[in-house]
Amino acid sequence: MPAGTTDPVRPIAVIGERELVIGFRLIGVRDAVIAPERGAEAALQELVTSGKYSLILAGQKVQGALSEKFRRQLEGSLDPLVVFLPTPGAGEEPESLAALAKRILGISLEASLSPNQVR
Repeated sequence: MPAGTTDPVRPIAVIGERELVIGFRLIGVRDAVIAPERGAEAALQELVTSGKYSLILAGQKVQGALSEKFRRQLEGSLDPLVVFLPTPGAGEEPESLAALAKRILGISLEASLSPNQVR
């Protein structure tokens, strides 16, 4: 890359429960924020509006602490893309790849694949 240019690749950030954040810190994610449910919306909003991140991974507890309006705004956002992850050990069913593609990209994987290929 020529001198004086900046790298167009933006980092990812993680926000959520202690267990989730520690796991991502262990694999090298530097911008990982432990956020209690109280104050989670403000912390996530700060990450989103900073313009620093291309992808923000957030725990389900953070998702549950958001106002309906902000949650809908995030569901339609592509820059940054915000993906909610299940809390480790919570036992809740994670969002399927097909549902994620439909929500984020507006693409129905079921229409193009046989039922055995989508899980």
